[in-house]
Amino acid sequence: MDDGRQLPRPPRRVPASAPTLTQLQVSTPRAPQPPPRRPWKFGRFLAGFVVFLLILAAGASAGWYVRAQSLRIETEQVLDAVKPGVVRVLATTCEGTGEATGVLIGDGLILTADSAIKQPLSIAIVTEDGRVRRANPLGSSADGVAVLRMIGRLEHEPVPLATVNPDPKAELALLGYTAAGDLTARSVGTTEQPQALSTVMNTAKLGGPIIGKSGEVVGLVAGDTLATSSIVPLEKLRQYVVPKSTSITPEAGGTCERSRGPQSGMLPDLLVASTPLAVESQKLLGNYLTLLNRHDFAGLRQQVYSKRLIGAYPEERDRNKHQTSYFFEAKITEVTRDGVDGANVRMTFVVLFSPNAAGAKGETCNRLDVRYLLVRNGGQLRLDQGNSVTDAQSCDTD
Repeated sequence: MDDGRQLPRPPRRVPASAPTLTQLQVSTPRAPQPPPRRPWKFGRFLAGFVVFLLILAAGASAGWYVRAQSLRIETEQVLDAVKPGVVRVLATTCEGTGEATGVLIGDGLILTADSAIKQPLSIAIVTEDGRVRRANPLGSSADGVAVLRMIGRLEHEPVPLATVNPDPKAELALLGYTAAGDLTARSVGTTEQPQALSTVMNTAKLGGPIIGKSGEVVGLVAGDTLATSSIVPLEKLRQYVVPKSTSITPEAGGTCERSRGPQSGMLPDLLVASTPLAVESQKLLGNYLTLLNRHDFAGLRQQVYSKRLIGAYPEERDRNKHQTSYFFEAKITEVTRDGVDGANVRMTFVVLFSPNAAGAKGETCNRLDVRYLLVRNGGQLRLDQGNSVTDAQSCDTD
């Protein structure tokens, strides 16, 4: 019946699968959560500090490497830069070895080892390119340094003394000649950690300069023998080159009748084609010069002279003529065949001798140009005669 009232709605049907009230989870309100924690300030500082230290260490390591590299020395570069001023010192003496290295430090002054020039009769210096000049001794120091004055002039640049001592950690180089006349440069370590000189030395290197990276002299090797050699420091060298130095004692000239130069073997440079005849001639004339320098006049007759020359040239004549001579810088400039198996050989060389020697006329050093006739005796090449091609010239002219 419709009396205007709404009929009650039927109850809502709940699916059988729906959970009952007892099965429902009651949600509990969550407590307020604190905001996210910011990183610890000290931790951030520590991490940054560690990074800074790593960068600093890397920079310091790189700086050390750069400094270590800057203190190293390139021996070949130093050699090329200063070799015009590093010279061979050769002499005929009564007591000295007659052979050393020296360094031209300017104003015609040369520093070398006095063991080479004790009681000299004549002294010469030879540059790396073969220029020869005479020299006079000014004096020697108590630690074995000799000061020479060159006679004449050279266009070669000197190697000046350094104005300050080298860095104790800086690598240094020794420049010196071998007995064969070759100029070499070898590291000798540092002032703080020196290398044993015995590992780089020979007798001809006595008097050799110690060169710093700047290309200046910071020391000099001196001593009577290799075993007693040592480096004379820069501050000592400065004392020896001042005018009227009281640190050097004048070197007395030799008064002996027979002096000698270096005793090492000689072999002339062969400036012609190396034919069998030229090589054989070179060997014979090398033996000739070696025996002359050693004053072995009996050996000359046995090993070098022809039968005819032995009969025509008494041993005493050789002795009187060459008892103060020393021959060096020999060069064979011409070799031609003579007859069937002989040879004509032209050789130039330099000779040192006493100013009182026979025919010296007050000179002490000459350049000679001689043509030799070589013949066969018993199948061996022998020296038969020699004649000058040109007159002897003073060593002071090129």
